[in-house]
Amino acid sequence: MRRPLIPLPSWLPVDGYILALVGTVGLAALLPARGPAATVADGASTGAVALLFFLYGARLSTREAMDGLRHWRLHLTVLACTFVAFPLLGLAARGLVPYVLPPALYTGLLFLCLVPSTVQSSIAFTSIARGNVAAAICAGSFSSIVGIVITPLLAALVLDGDGSGFSSDSLVSIVCQLLLPFLAGQLLRRWIGGFLTRNKKVLGYVDRGSILLVVYSAFSTGMVQGIWHQISPLRLLCLVGVEAVLLAAMLTCTSYGSKKLGFSRGDRIAITFAGSKKSLAAGLPMASVLFGAQAGLAVLPLMLFHQMQLMVCAVLSKRYAAQADADADADADRDAGTEAGSDADASDVDAGVRMKADAGGEGGAAGGEGARSAAAVAVSGPRG
Repeated sequence: MRRPLIPLPSWLPVDGYILALVGTVGLAALLPARGPAATVADGASTGAVALLFFLYGARLSTREAMDGLRHWRLHLTVLACTFVAFPLLGLAARGLVPYVLPPALYTGLLFLCLVPSTVQSSIAFTSIARGNVAAAICAGSFSSIVGIVITPLLAALVLDGDGSGFSSDSLVSIVCQLLLPFLAGQLLRRWIGGFLTRNKKVLGYVDRGSILLVVYSAFSTGMVQGIWHQISPLRLLCLVGVEAVLLAAMLTCTSYGSKKLGFSRGDRIAITFAGSKKSLAAGLPMASVLFGAQAGLAVLPLMLFHQMQLMVCAVLSKRYAAQADADADADADRDAGTEAGSDADASDVDAGVRMKADAGGEGGAAGGEGARSAAAVAVSGPRG
């Protein structure tokens, strides 16, 4: 049995980075940035977002992305789940306002349904489950690329009348802080791609540190404005329940839908994990640009959903792996039985041939002996 690429606790697969995010939220609650410090934090957050998307563009291999287009049915399926099925479920949840979810949390839930799929965790879970890892890489990459354009457009379409403060100015901010840095990274990849590859580990810390800075700035603003006093523990519990239903619905849709569409087992696993997950790394910077001072509550549903999907998909990937191992063992036993039967049949044939040869030899010997006796009688003549 192959060992998983990433070790995950068997009972509670809590990501260490999630713990860092929770710690950052706690720091913002205890020591929020105020006055001049808030101005510095906001400026640093804006720069961090631009740096993140510059690095995203510089790391993406255009050639690999184009090669992956050959599996277009799988990619279209993942994109449909991410940017069609998810938003439709988010719009359907509007009926929960204000009885189950307050408007602020619903806006965050709807934004969660608009962000692209994950890349790293989809690849990891697909690998653990013995799925098509190459398809997961391409599907996650395409979703991230398309999300840079589609997510702001969908936000402009469905969040405009939602009290989120979204406007055409937000689209300009998206272009300046997200799209232009991404394109600049793509243009400069030819010269800096090798450096980024050699320093991948260090730049990973830069990525995560930038996101932590964005979270600190967003939640600090929320603390200063007192928006957290508007959300009760019961409302948060309701949010967790709604997100659990949302995740279950998408896992069911991707799993059974991909089977009905005739995909192979490896492709179905890639679709299940890539089509049912949402990217915290892409969603947090986008929320800071789209929502500004209201980003604190807007990203809370995404943070909760991200941890939930890690826990559920970790269990699901191990179940897929166990099933694959059981199928492999059954195939091995069946092959061994077939081979043993073939050997037995061959042994029976060889034994039959040997018995006939022995019988023929004995008959020939008896016939020879009889011929010699008859010859002796003929020479000596009859007696008596």
